[in-house]
Amino acid sequence: MKMQEYIDEAEQALLHTYNRYQVVLEKGDGVYLYDMDGKKYLDFVSGIAVFALGYQNKEYNDALKAQIDKIIHTSNYYYNLPAIEAAKKLKEISGMDRVFFTNSGAEAIEGAIKAARKYAYLKDGTTDHEIIAMNHSFHGRTMGALSVTGNPHYREAFEPMIGNIRFADLNDFDSVLANVNEKTCAILLETVQGEGGLYPAKEDFLKKVRKLCDERDILLILDEIQCGMGRTGYMYAWQKFGIKPDIMTTAKALGCGVPVGAFLMTEKVGQHSLTAGDHGTTYGGNPLACAAICKVIELFEKEKVLDNVREVGAYLEEQLDKLVTEYEFIKTRRGVGLMQGLVCNKPVGEIINKALEKGVILINAGPNIIRFVPALVITRENVDEMIDILKQCLN
Repeated sequence: MKMQEYIDEAEQALLHTYNRYQVVLEKGDGVYLYDMDGKKYLDFVSGIAVFALGYQNKEYNDALKAQIDKIIHTSNYYYNLPAIEAAKKLKEISGMDRVFFTNSGAEAIEGAIKAARKYAYLKDGTTDHEIIAMNHSFHGRTMGALSVTGNPHYREAFEPMIGNIRFADLNDFDSVLANVNEKTCAILLETVQGEGGLYPAKEDFLKKVRKLCDERDILLILDEIQCGMGRTGYMYAWQKFGIKPDIMTTAKALGCGVPVGAFLMTEKVGQHSLTAGDHGTTYGGNPLACAAICKVIELFEKEKVLDNVREVGAYLEEQLDKLVTEYEFIKTRRGVGLMQGLVCNKPVGEIINKALEKGVILINAGPNIIRFVPALVITRENVDEMIDILKQCLN
């Protein structure tokens, strides 16, 4: 069958919840993808910030193959070695104390919400506690995750959401204060907003929110699903600021392609929130997924991924800043490390489509922002190649 025939077949079989690009990707190698006709694409999306180590990393592939030959799944009624080792490694890189493995970022958000509400319930026995989330945020598509996603467009067809959610503005501490009351049990935010426009939380804002939470025994939940696992040059973006959340969510690059996420918490929250029977998952933390986590964390250290993000991320920033000065319709650049966006004063869909035709895969973050979330192992030469093709599309 030809590629278009496969696309036509997919349109008849798959639920149409994505407006997919008209290409069938077949294999990857390094930071490049290939469609079934053999066309080569420089990938600056990496599966939406997932494939941090690039494609066909031999050590990663071999670790998964070895685990498949041992055992793939057992359920959480039993311990398994990869889960124990993955939890230990994840605690080491995050500084958190307790881990619950999920299958996705949205599930991690669901667990974080439940943990926060159970923590508050155990304090006063009531169930009317409130969570403050941020406008323009994105936390996932499940009902709980949608409820704390600060974009009404995503929520409106699925109302009513879970109740008692208030929305404040990222980096506006006064707006947070205006929403706090005696029923506030948690404040939830992305350390760097992704879908909402590549907005990093500012250090002063984070420190004020942390102090507020400490003073009122409110839990600070930081969503590091997209910005975590090295993308900002730190394993987790909050680590740059000398603060620590009470609960943290992680996914995306955590498994580098194997569907896995987690929510983590401090010992204090762990001892005073979810207990046996409160939360569960059939697949979460299975041996295959956790073998992936173990190898990813090992390779991050071995291949000095954070150093590369800081070096190449700074170079990407420089090159994108040059585009801002060269093109009037590009208003600004926003982002941190290898999580960047070009903010334009017009829709960017046509530019992204042209880039795809010329062999570069890009993605948007809202209608007017081109988002750059490549593998964390890209080089300056990869950046130059992308910029050259992007300029052709911008012209």
